Amino acid sequence: MAKFGEYISQCDLRNNNNVLTENAVVGLSTAKQIIETKANMDGVSVVGYKLLPPQHFGYVQDTSRRGDKMALGYNDTEKTFLISSIYISFYVSKPDELDSYYLFMYFNRPEFDRFARFNSWGSAREAFSWNEMCDIEINLPDIGTQRRFVSVYKALLANQRAYEKGLEDLKLTCDAYIDQFKKTASRIAIGNLLKEIDNRNRDESITNVQGININKIFMNSVANLDDTDLSKYKIISKGQFAYSAMQTGRDECIRIALYSEKEPCVISPAYSVLEVKSENVLSEYLMLWFMRKESDRYGWFISDSSIRASLELQRFYEVEIPIPSIAIQQCIVDIYNTYTKRREINEQLKQQIKDICPILIRGSIKN
Repeated sequence: MAKFGEYISQCDLRNNNNVLTENAVVGLSTAKQIIETKANMDGVSVVGYKLLPPQHFGYVQDTSRRGDKMALGYNDTEKTFLISSIYISFYVSKPDELDSYYLFMYFNRPEFDRFARFNSWGSAREAFSWNEMCDIEINLPDIGTQRRFVSVYKALLANQRAYEKGLEDLKLTCDAYIDQFKKTASRIAIGNLLKEIDNRNRDESITNVQGININKIFMNSVANLDDTDLSKYKIISKGQFAYSAMQTGRDECIRIALYSEKEPCVISPAYSVLEVKSENVLSEYLMLWFMRKESDRYGWFISDSSIRASLELQRFYEVEIPIPSIAIQQCIVDIYNTYTKRREINEQLKQQIKDICPILIRGSIKN
């Protein structure tokens, strides 16, 4: 049995000369991916941030508040990123004995997350320290065996990324068409396209309570519904919108979502239920327009300014949207639906690749 500490070394290179900007800052996810940072970088100095060069790993020591998983990522690109100074950056110091991708496959196993969580220490925040990382024992096959199994992993990864690239091309096509309509299509006020519906759950026959989030997606309500009178809640059906006037400066979005499930649900009486009243527009097309960052910025801009800003329904009705012909709308919706379906397939591919990592590790050891 060997220990990780024999093959890995910590890296503490800093952005002291401010060579990289805040655009290079990334985060690390529990899905073992390098992701866009969720931190607000406005006015933040990135001097002192750690470098994450190519073929380097980064991980977050805190494991107690991440769903019993470790946030970790491997930089297999040719770019150098920046990560928070509290993260750990490391690399394989003996590449002739341990393949970096093989190590990444090892990290992608559920067994590793359970091990890291079990061996985390602390009080308010438990952490899996660098010393604990180095102390991991591994039954390491020879480098040739590692690379044979890594080649299988890389082939699967290359296919998934090629599929993902085509996926983004679809999204760009959809966005480009919609952007073109700003110059070519007539603008119509939302108040001429949508109307408010107020059907209440008076018999309390519907118990599925939903809310909407800033990503414009329906979700299970997070409110405490004990002793709640659901008869006052509003019923929303397939093809209708849930709209909330409440805004916050941090979120900068229009809070609206299109309900697509067959069975109706109920939403808070504080929400508005809207449906299309014009034959000249498709609800799916409207939702595509509302999902644009440009729409969110404008909605936030015209909101009332206070601690909790709001975009009241009447003011929302005044917003004008370019409306092309129904045929063109349907084409755009079809492209987007294809994109959505392929995005789901892409996520399934990612999960399948992740699920095969334990199999590859076991296979390499048995081999």
